[in-house]
Amino acid sequence: MRVVVVPSTLALLPEYASIDDPVADLRAAVDGAVAWLLEEGPASMLVGSPGARRVAEHLLGPADRDPAAPGLLVVANGSATRTEKAPGHLDERAAAFDAAIGASLAAGDPAGLADIDLALADELWALPDADVLRGLAERVGRVTDVTVDYDGAPYGVQYWVTRWACAL
Repeated sequence: MRVVVVPSTLALLPEYASIDDPVADLRAAVDGAVAWLLEEGPASMLVGSPGARRVAEHLLGPADRDPAAPGLLVVANGSATRTEKAPGHLDERAAAFDAAIGASLAAGDPAGLADIDLALADELWALPDADVLRGLAERVGRVTDVTVDYDGAPYGVQYWVTRWACAL
């Protein structure tokens, strides 16, 4: 099974594109990871918001997905409180919160994601995405290989693009 985590930012949608792409490096990472995900066949999606669903449908297509598909696209962000100009303004707890999630993603540790504090996630403007990441622990087996294509917080919102190859 292959799993890819991408952000739920609407900036990835074609209707938000512009001549000067403000998220070109993020878009390239997402495109590469999704292409890798689909190499083995179709993928299902794990999303928590209407915006995340729009991103997933753009990346995978709007067709209903078989939950038994060999791939899983997870659409979720970290906190939206990393800087003063972030949507939720600066919360100094955000960096540590996101670092813990990022470490679990980079280590291929779904159990670490199961420990996300949802009350804190709500305060850091990371819901429902944090709940989606937490739910990932229930969907995957042992992670055998990890690639982190992107880890950054443009505009004060934490985004990851991560690939997991998982044992069945």
